[in-house]
Amino acid sequence: MAITGAIYLFKTPFENWRYADVRALPAPVASALPLSGQIQAALAARPGAKLDSVIPPQAPDRTTRVILAGGDPSNPWAPGISVYVHPGTGEVLGQIDDSATFMRVVRTIHGELMAGVAGDRVVETAACWSLILVATGVYLWWRGPARRRLPRSAWRPLRRGRLRRIHAVTGIVAGVVLVFLVLSGLPWSGFWGDNLSKFQTSVGSTMPDSATFARESVPAKDLTANPDAAVPWAAEQLPVPTGGHEGHGGGTAAGGWPYPGSITAERALAAATPEAGGCAPPGCELSVLPPAGPKGVYTVVATDAEDPALGRTVLVDQYSGKVLVDYGWEEYGVLAKAVEQGIALHEGRRYGTVNMLVMLGACLAMITLVVSGAWMWWKRRPRGRLAAPARSTDRRTAYGVLAVMAVLGVLFPLAGITMVAVLLLDWLVVRRIPRLNALVG
Repeated sequence: MAITGAIYLFKTPFENWRYADVRALPAPVASALPLSGQIQAALAARPGAKLDSVIPPQAPDRTTRVILAGGDPSNPWAPGISVYVHPGTGEVLGQIDDSATFMRVVRTIHGELMAGVAGDRVVETAACWSLILVATGVYLWWRGPARRRLPRSAWRPLRRGRLRRIHAVTGIVAGVVLVFLVLSGLPWSGFWGDNLSKFQTSVGSTMPDSATFARESVPAKDLTANPDAAVPWAAEQLPVPTGGHEGHGGGTAAGGWPYPGSITAERALAAATPEAGGCAPPGCELSVLPPAGPKGVYTVVATDAEDPALGRTVLVDQYSGKVLVDYGWEEYGVLAKAVEQGIALHEGRRYGTVNMLVMLGACLAMITLVVSGAWMWWKRRPRGRLAAPARSTDRRTAYGVLAVMAVLGVLFPLAGITMVAVLLLDWLVVRRIPRLNALVG
């Protein structure tokens, strides 16, 4: 997790370099083609493909990114195919399968070990255990004599005592950032993150239903959510209202978007752009998502590269061009805001290079703790066995460690379940098989 996280911090500069041939233009474009024409050029390059979204150029020397549905129709959240179009000529400069890029593979390993739900649970369990290790490690340091002589000699040759000091210095100095790094990543996890989302909903610290702050009367039935919307974590599952203007021909389309009578993508973008407020190119990326059906709406999402508070989502009637709904940071609950800012910090983009370097340092600290911890165990283990070192003779310290583990095991259930599983394995299996008990007991 630490290695892949450290690599993923460099996603934006790496991909700007790696895909410069399709993302950057040799000269700025003075006059661009209509956005709808560029979309049609991308669709013509992949006959039969379905449009997911389009990202207009953030600068005159950038291409238009048209994202088409990927090869897994059963998974609407799967990454699609990005087709890059020259905005001045309509020429398709290249196509990239977003599900197979290097950084996508790194992210998949980081989040689920490329093993789906099972991998997600393993990663979440490891993340929760890292919190337990940091907490108990700090407690042991606080209870021990090392606290009174925090080491000038920590970086001398790596005898066992020096190694312990390196481990302690790294954990104490980086512990707070490591805890933040794990906690800010857990909202993405399948078990703890889902329960956090449910708790968020139960206390009302989430997005209100978009129909409650629509600018005009909008039918609340037949709600539709476009899964490709790059909306914040707090609003990922938020349904959007339909544009119920049948008089504009909304119920007659048979061949898919664009539907008869619907406005063009560039007109929807023009209607939504003023509502984006302070979020505008080049620092802000605007995405246009087509209506999901004849009664659907255009969704325009503004995402700031650094500050989530500048993001905004605008819903535009696909027939009249009216802005139906406009929501952003002020509609988020306190918990939703905290999670969203935490994610921006976690990804190293909230405060630019400084934020990225701090997170990189945290990843390197985690690697140091893992390597030095394993090394210390190897040196201290009973000779010829894979067992744990001798337990502490200080009962008060031992009980304190157990108390910390018990509390965190309740707060993070997957870690608690594995605690119980290991205790049962030790009691029911290891202790009853002499050879196994001699090796690891």
